[in-house]
Amino acid sequence: MPLLRLHTAQPGVTDLPQNTPALQTYNRIQQVFPGGPAPALVAVEAPDVTSPAMVAADTAFEAALATGQMNQPITVIVNPAHTAAIIQVPLAGTGENTASDHALATLRDKVIPATLGTVPGVRVAVAGETASTVDFNTIMKQRTVWVFAFVLLLAFVLLLISFRSIVIPITAVILNLLSIAAAYGVVVALFQWGWGQSLLSFTSTHSVASWLPLVMFVVLFGLSMDYHVFILSRIRESYDGTRDTGQAVAHGIKISAGVVTAAAVVMVFVFLTFAILSMVEFKEMGVGLAVAVLLDATIVRACLLPATMKLLGRWNWYLPRWLQWLPQISTYTPPPPTRQPPKQPVPSGRP
Repeated sequence: MPLLRLHTAQPGVTDLPQNTPALQTYNRIQQVFPGGPAPALVAVEAPDVTSPAMVAADTAFEAALATGQMNQPITVIVNPAHTAAIIQVPLAGTGENTASDHALATLRDKVIPATLGTVPGVRVAVAGETASTVDFNTIMKQRTVWVFAFVLLLAFVLLLISFRSIVIPITAVILNLLSIAAAYGVVVALFQWGWGQSLLSFTSTHSVASWLPLVMFVVLFGLSMDYHVFILSRIRESYDGTRDTGQAVAHGIKISAGVVTAAAVVMVFVFLTFAILSMVEFKEMGVGLAVAVLLDATIVRACLLPATMKLLGRWNWYLPRWLQWLPQISTYTPPPPTRQPPKQPVPSGRP
């Protein structure tokens, strides 16, 4: 449920330790000159940025900024050739919150087109901390769907070929997405909503690092598939020998539990080391990965996976006729029967 309220932002100064002298100075400047430490950078390119038309556009530009969403001082830096200029515009807000995002949209969509954008031959672009966060989030939202689709489709095809079943890859994808979504929810609750501030010694920025969801998905899906394929291989070997799904599930979980538990314990503690670092984005990564591995190795692999396979029974190994052409990757060879030594006659005890 918290995943549905996920809000991402590019890490900024609020992710750094606030007790350092540099950050304390930064915060004092921000109080006196709002938006000054991280202004929007309006890059202007023209044949002559000092021409009368450009000077008039600059005057109209500064007048249009009196919307309450931009602050003073506004500074202009012109290159020696007079072909480019940078206008520094302090935005409302902290540079990382909703107020700054709204001010950036006003600057890009209303102020610039009505002033500098009316001069022929002028090219204008907006950069800065707020702009980079907004643009990066937009690109991530556009590209993340493709990454998710590629990874899920590739995992589905590999499992389909490996186990010659269409049910196994479907349940694998669903279970892996459950554990990853739960980890996202924990990260949102702890870091975006601030539930873990006192425990993990940080101040919530009310957002999650922009790069984190995609990185967590790729890493966690790979780790989850390791567990899944390892356990399924043991279950399939047992099923090929017994043709009893219930017995095969019990046997596969039993013989793989020790390896899965040991690997999960190691990874959980390795990932938790990131939680003691001072930067919030590293805390998010460490806690998110640790929680995901813990949930995946316990609730998902030890409970949901065997329960699902037990309920599905023989449907686990269902393969449609139109997919029977898939190659047989592995075959089960039963062990040769062991010969028992002949029984010796029991002496009667009589001479």
